[in-house]
Amino acid sequence: MTSRATGKRVRKAPGERRSELVATAARIGLTEGLECVTLRRVADELSVQPGLVGHYFPAADELVAEAFTHATMKELDGLLPSEPDDPLHTFRRFFGLTTSAEFDDVSKLWLNARHLSRYRPVLREHVIKQELLWCRRLEELITAGTAAGLFACADPWGAATRILVAIDGASAYVNTTADHRRTPTADMPRTVAESELGLRRGMLLAD
Repeated sequence: MTSRATGKRVRKAPGERRSELVATAARIGLTEGLECVTLRRVADELSVQPGLVGHYFPAADELVAEAFTHATMKELDGLLPSEPDDPLHTFRRFFGLTTSAEFDDVSKLWLNARHLSRYRPVLREHVIKQELLWCRRLEELITAGTAAGLFACADPWGAATRILVAIDGASAYVNTTADHRRTPTADMPRTVAESELGLRRGMLLAD
């Protein structure tokens, strides 16, 4: 008679399990929208009981907010390293990536989160925090480039804010205009940045 061993589910450490839940929710939010992030959906993705997800996130809104932050922080660290080696190269790479199809999901996520934040206070707090963080990271990059003599900018914070507003404005059409990268608005964020940083037109084109 052949005996069959019964498999046991491995119990994960609380921190590891929580990170797994947030990362899964972030993936769903990026690809399908934050409205699709529910306790049951995350549980189904991980083949666990909804009660387990609810143990870590009693309120679904908290999971949605953390999913948004997780996704946008990952993009921020990839686009704007906290300690860039070359501010000019970093800006060129930044605009090359933010105007590519690879950034579409992030653009849609920001639009989605800003809309939902009207009705979800917890998400609104996370959106505001991320907006300030992205502005601060850009300000630091501009300050470093100005100190190195690469840029001419008297107001790094103001410049960072205006550049992000230009990016958000161009990204607002990501859901409605399939060929938006071929329209005059496609280069607007980059040309705004070049003006703000005292650079010649085309200086921030991707390498």
